[in-house]
Amino acid sequence: MNTLPKQHRETWLPASRRRRRRGLLLVLIIAIALVTTAIFAIVYLQHSLLNRSETPAFGVEQGGEPQDFSGGSELSVFDGDNPMVGNLDPELRQALEAAANDAAGSGVHFEVNSGWRTVEEQERLFAEAVEQYGSEREAARWVAPPTSMHVQGKAVDIGPMTATDWLAQFGSDYGLCQTYSNELWHYEFVAEAIDNGCPVAYADASEDPRLY
Repeated sequence: MNTLPKQHRETWLPASRRRRRRGLLLVLIIAIALVTTAIFAIVYLQHSLLNRSETPAFGVEQGGEPQDFSGGSELSVFDGDNPMVGNLDPELRQALEAAANDAAGSGVHFEVNSGWRTVEEQERLFAEAVEQYGSEREAARWVAPPTSMHVQGKAVDIGPMTATDWLAQFGSDYGLCQTYSNELWHYEFVAEAIDNGCPVAYADASEDPRLY
């Protein structure tokens, strides 16, 4: 029976066995380092893609990829000379400006991806969505008919993601509420939300009774 302590016994192992143990340990360390590097690379790539992506005006393609039907441009909520902003309902504009001013203090910038639209533009967008999704019923989940709140000047699509994240936390303080669960960027003014919080969002635009 070997009565030597373990730390002493290992020094009596054959040289080939000690080398094999060291080799296995080295391989294990290298494997852990490679896996850790790969995980960090994936996380960094995802973070970069999220930061570079713009919030679409509305729509998600089958398969989950964002589809921007707006053809909009990056506008500030203060660009009142542009009809997309200038023709918004005054209460909505005032709420947006107040929120944007406060968000700027935290380094968050609001962009208007889409705001007021003409009936003709909404008709065109809906037709494009029907072509994209293959039916009016499916298209209506993402693009409202010409009765859209955008046509009435009562809805705005905000980006980038940092802005929608900020609004998700503080928007109700200004009466700004996300209307549809599947459109994180679509906001409307709800006066009661300032005191009572935002109402439960519709699953999507096809469930909004105001549009039909």
